[in-house]
Amino acid sequence: MRDISLEDVLTLREQGATLVDVRSPGEYEEFTIPGSINIPLFTNEERCEIGTIYKQVSVDHAKERGLTIASQKLPDLYREFKALKGPIILYCWRGGMRSRTMATVMSLMGMTIYRLQGGIRSYRRFIQERVEQEWSTPVVVLSGYTGTGKTAILQHLEEQGYPVMDLERLAGHRGSIFGHIGLLPTSQKMFDAQYVEQKHRIEQQQKPFVLMEAESRRIGKVVLPEALMNAKAKGDLVHIHLPISERVKVIMEDYSPDEHEEAIVQAFERIRRRLHTPIAHELAQLLEHKHYEKAVQLMMEYYYDPRYEHAALSYEGACTLIEADTLEEAKTQVACLLQQRSVTGASNPSRQ
Repeated sequence: MRDISLEDVLTLREQGATLVDVRSPGEYEEFTIPGSINIPLFTNEERCEIGTIYKQVSVDHAKERGLTIASQKLPDLYREFKALKGPIILYCWRGGMRSRTMATVMSLMGMTIYRLQGGIRSYRRFIQERVEQEWSTPVVVLSGYTGTGKTAILQHLEEQGYPVMDLERLAGHRGSIFGHIGLLPTSQKMFDAQYVEQKHRIEQQQKPFVLMEAESRRIGKVVLPEALMNAKAKGDLVHIHLPISERVKVIMEDYSPDEHEEAIVQAFERIRRRLHTPIAHELAQLLEHKHYEKAVQLMMEYYYDPRYEHAALSYEGACTLIEADTLEEAKTQVACLLQQRSVTGASNPSRQ
C-alpha cells in the first residue's frame, strides 16, 4: 500500500488507473471523483449503525462493530478487487479507517494498491479552488424559447467535434419546473466536480470557442458558478426560432408525458398560482384528460414564452438569429454558422 497525492491520482486516472470509492453507496451517489467505481466497505444502513454507536456509546465499540461487519465481507471484496484492471487507487472520506482497512487487506493479498492522501475531502478542496476560475475560451450561447431543441443541437454539435459544456446534462435537470422529470438530479458537489473537469478538458483543446445553452443561475437545485455566468454574459448569442408546432413536438419527445403523468401534474401544481385562473383551469382539464400536446402549447404561450422575452438583453456579445421550420433544419443552420466562424475566426453578425 502506498499513499499518493491527488495530483498523482489524477495523472494515473488519465493513464487508465481504476479509482475505487470505498464509502457507502449513499455517499458515492452524492459525490465522487468522476470515473470512480463504488466498492463499499459498509452499506448505508451499516454506516448509520456504526455512526450511532460512535456517538452514543464509544469509539472503541464503533470500531469493534465495524470490524465484525467488515471481516465477513473480505473474501467477496477481494474477488471484486482482483477483477479490476490497471493500477488501483482507493479512497474514503478523509483517508481514514475504511480506505486503510481495504488497502491493507488487498496489499496483504499481493495486490498493488494506492491510496489517495486526505481522501475525497482533498479532491473537494481542489474543486472548490477552481470552480470560480475565469474562462479562457470565448463562449457561444445557444438561446431560444422552450422547445427549440437547444440541448439536442448541442449534442449534435458535440458529436461533430465542437467543444460543448452541456450544463443540463451535468445538472441532471432540464432547467424548468418540469426539468427533473425522468432524470436523476445531480448534487451541487458532483456538478462542481464535473464542471471543473469538463472546463479543464475544453480549455486544453485551445478551440476558438465553447458552446453552452442559455440558462438562469439555477438549474434545479444546482447553482451555476459566478465565473461561468460572467463568461456567458460576455459571449455571443445564437438565438434559435422554431414555430410553436415544432416546439410542441420537441417537448413531447423529450418528456414522454404518457410515461410521467403523475410527475407532470405535480409539477404543474407548483406553478398553477402563477397563471391566470382561466388558463390554469384549462390546463388542469387538459392534463386530467391527457391532452398533452394542447397543454404543452398553452404552457408555452402563457408561462414560458413571456419569461424569455428579455433573455437576449443580458448578453453583451453579438447576436445571430436562426429561423428554421424544424429542429433538424436548425441543427444544420447552426452547424453551418459555426463552421464559418471556425474558418474565418470572426465574430457573429451584429445584434439583430
